[in-house]
Amino acid sequence: MPDRRIAHLDMDAFFASVELLRYPQLKGLPIVIGGGRRTVDEELRGRFADRPLSEIPPEAFPRLKDYVGRGVITTATYPARQFGVGSAMGMMKAARLCPQALVLPVDFEEVRRFSRTFKATIREIAPVVEDRGVDEVYIDFTEVPGGQRQGGRALARLIQKAIFERTGLTCSIGVAPNKLIAKMASEFDKPNGISIVQPEDLQSRIWPLAVRKINGIGPKAETRLHALGLHTIGDIAARERDWLVEHFGRSYGAWMHDAAWGRDDRPVVTESEPVSMSRETTFERDLHPVRDRAELGAIFSDLCERVAEDLRRKGYLGRTIGIKLRYDDFRIATRDQTLDHYTADAATIRKAGGQCLKRVDLGRRLRLLGVRVGKLVKAELAPQPAKLVAREPGPGTLELF
Repeated sequence: MPDRRIAHLDMDAFFASVELLRYPQLKGLPIVIGGGRRTVDEELRGRFADRPLSEIPPEAFPRLKDYVGRGVITTATYPARQFGVGSAMGMMKAARLCPQALVLPVDFEEVRRFSRTFKATIREIAPVVEDRGVDEVYIDFTEVPGGQRQGGRALARLIQKAIFERTGLTCSIGVAPNKLIAKMASEFDKPNGISIVQPEDLQSRIWPLAVRKINGIGPKAETRLHALGLHTIGDIAARERDWLVEHFGRSYGAWMHDAAWGRDDRPVVTESEPVSMSRETTFERDLHPVRDRAELGAIFSDLCERVAEDLRRKGYLGRTIGIKLRYDDFRIATRDQTLDHYTADAATIRKAGGQCLKRVDLGRRLRLLGVRVGKLVKAELAPQPAKLVAREPGPGTLELF
């Protein structure tokens, strides 16, 4: 029986790399992606109507030092990351670290198109693929021709080459005995790297890593581990399972011990049903539920429409409608309501979301608003047809927005 070989493939600075295909003249420069609606292209086309996008001079692009707002970074090019700029960082904070960086918004349609393309390319070579998001997948190399050669390096190289030829984008691949270690390995040699980890490499390559490198150990667990004197994966492995269970609970402590020893039997799952679908937005300025009611109402309606469209496009209906608020002091409030029928109708989602809003504090300014639909089923498997609301909500439908 062949040795189990699992790969984790991560596209290199995916959102930024997609932009660099449009603007190749920006390669090698610090760039951050995020921060607002896509108007940059339109403005640049207006100013440089006599030349293609690829010939617009870099100095014409907006700089991070001039950004004002509450946006967050989706990703950054590697030259920008050298200054400490990273994903999920506030744009204003990033501006202090790398003021010279260029700013480009996200082109979600283009990103999704490239995402579909690179995943289809992989499946043509290695069909057992688990989708883990827009820019990463797990791949089972075990039974694929070439998947055992050089520990999987030959097949990884073939996949890298095929993706680059099809898209012009690079990726990094880690190949290991399981998903847990493969994900760590894909970070070893970025960008455009291939890292092979064998079972005998555990002590030399995995144990020296920081505890946070284990996917599943978050900041709170890291703080507790550090307080107990455990800073590396090897430190965790040196502790008895019972000791970890005593300090972290039966389930999490036992899992932590197995993870430190590189044990992970999870299969590569080719199909997984979504639990929920959601849309949310962070405002450029804090909005008040009363004084900015009209603006919030329009945003709320748009979010409901977008979630409904996501459901219809992917063929799902849902029963549980939820809302999420982030206040100006960063506190978060969530509420949900379960309907007696399944729906993918924007007006129904908005009406139920409005009922949820009646159960939260709306006396403070808001930074973020989100809408979620859960308890999903495939539309054709729904126990009863969706009860659609034909009319759009009028001015009196929601007392709040």
